[in-house]
Amino acid sequence: MTPVNEKLKNFISEPIRDKPVTKLPGIGVTLGSKLADAGFGSASSVLGQFLLFKMDREYFCDWMHEICQANNYQAEECWNCLIIWCYTYL
Repeated sequence: MTPVNEKLKNFISEPIRDKPVTKLPGIGVTLGSKLADAGFGSASSVLGQFLLFKMDREYFCDWMHEICQANNYQAEECWNCLIIWCYTYL
């Protein structure tokens, strides 16, 4: 299993609770720091934005590009994780 797949598996294995934003697949230390500086330091705050965008991939990925300069791969990894998490827990 690749590290990203392991990160996804670990993330969706339990509720979000107080997970830091860097636990999201596609989000490492650099993007995590940028998100935290913008007020999104927890995975739950990013989930909130995801839900505000009605789980729309294009809106969410565009937001990720703007807010933390995520590339397409990083933004889509994060979106994919959140969509799986939502289908699992909501």
